[in-house]
Amino acid sequence: MNIIKLISVLFCAVFALQACAESTSVTKKPNIVLIFSDDAGYSDFGFTGSKEIRTPSLDQLASQGTVFTQAYVSDPTCGPSRAGLMTGKYQQRFGYEENNVPGFMSPVSALNGDDMGLPLSETTMANVLKEQGYQTAIFGKWHLGNADRYHPMKRGFDYFYGFRGGDRSYFAYPANHENANNPLFLDKRLERGFGVYEEPSIYLTDALAVETNKFIESSVKEGKPFFTFVSFNAPHTPMEATEADLAQYPELKGKRKTYAAMMLAMDRATGAILNKLEALGVADNTIVIFTNDNGGPTDKNASINRPLSGTKSNHLEGGIRVPYVIKWPGVLAPNSEYALPVSTLDLLPTLYAAAGGDSNKLTEIDGVDLKEFITGNNKGRPHQYLYWKKDARAVIRKGDWKLIRYPDRPAELYYISNQDVGEHNNLAAQEPARYTALYKELFEWELTLERPLWMLEKKYEKYDIDRMDSYR
Repeated sequence: MNIIKLISVLFCAVFALQACAESTSVTKKPNIVLIFSDDAGYSDFGFTGSKEIRTPSLDQLASQGTVFTQAYVSDPTCGPSRAGLMTGKYQQRFGYEENNVPGFMSPVSALNGDDMGLPLSETTMANVLKEQGYQTAIFGKWHLGNADRYHPMKRGFDYFYGFRGGDRSYFAYPANHENANNPLFLDKRLERGFGVYEEPSIYLTDALAVETNKFIESSVKEGKPFFTFVSFNAPHTPMEATEADLAQYPELKGKRKTYAAMMLAMDRATGAILNKLEALGVADNTIVIFTNDNGGPTDKNASINRPLSGTKSNHLEGGIRVPYVIKWPGVLAPNSEYALPVSTLDLLPTLYAAAGGDSNKLTEIDGVDLKEFITGNNKGRPHQYLYWKKDARAVIRKGDWKLIRYPDRPAELYYISNQDVGEHNNLAAQEPARYTALYKELFEWELTLERPLWMLEKKYEKYDIDRMDSYR
């Protein structure tokens, strides 16, 4: 072979290798980290305006991605909100209308205790990502069913380190805990995998970050794309923080001090995960999402939702509007905002499409693939309508108009804008035709839903209304 032919062969080989590398780079599936806080106040993050609660890691994440200023959950309480997130559909469509809290349910509830959980007929976010070749894991709070049949590892997750219920201590329970044999206590136990129980050796929020990073390291070593759902229970009650974190807020007192320390720990844990992605060289190929399950319960943990009215468990903006950030390298511009309404229902189709799936093949979901909207290719609204419902209470948002129906007073109508984000100007009397039309459209949506599979005692409806009135 003469020198000219040799050079030609080498050139072709190099070109082929380069083309192969570029093709692999283009088609490589992005890793996904979904970080979920629990009961945080809307205004208790630096990137949402707090000057008191320090969240440097989450603020940095917000500066690296897109902050959504009108982002919503599908319910203002823990369990139903998670059911919507995990399925991409309104949870009332499969009977998951009320919170599943054993010990608080009506005696005539169709299901109770451990039988309350995400129906096995429903497909989860973990299911669809696993189909795309992802390793899947959840760390922290599950709250989608305590029975073994509802276990995360039977719902698409390869690995679980957390607890099945809605809350637990941030410190290790003693082996001789007074409620150790109480059935209502069992869902608070920390579980590794399926059925292996152990208590944390460090503060739980930090432990969740440690375990998350082990999973990420393992996935990267194996060369497989990963999806990890970091479902912090912070800053949900019980109000517990380390002495070191409490010492960071000498100017605060009482619940607010403890809350601030719990938020600081969650932010630190988030930072540890983000730093691990950088250290492993996969940050530029990882979608990171942060959001919260519902509005802050100000009366329980001293969280702040202002300027939004309302709290957890009611349908004012303070109960359903949440902080929401997506960092998507190469797709979303850093330090950007998106102002049109989106929902946590959208995460399943958006992430499925990002993983290589065809979101058009996802049937019977209510979320939408956000990519074309948030990149500016589609200037329209992701949702013309959004809905919420619990018992006799319900909401329809059409465009920027929001009608709220109550059990104890006439429905109210608000134009949700920057001028009335606190829902102070009820326009029902000024807009009678719009009021009536929205009322009817809300009912038409309700006719598409299933009856609740379980029901709380009726007295909790009064509790939710009173809480709403206290924080308008």
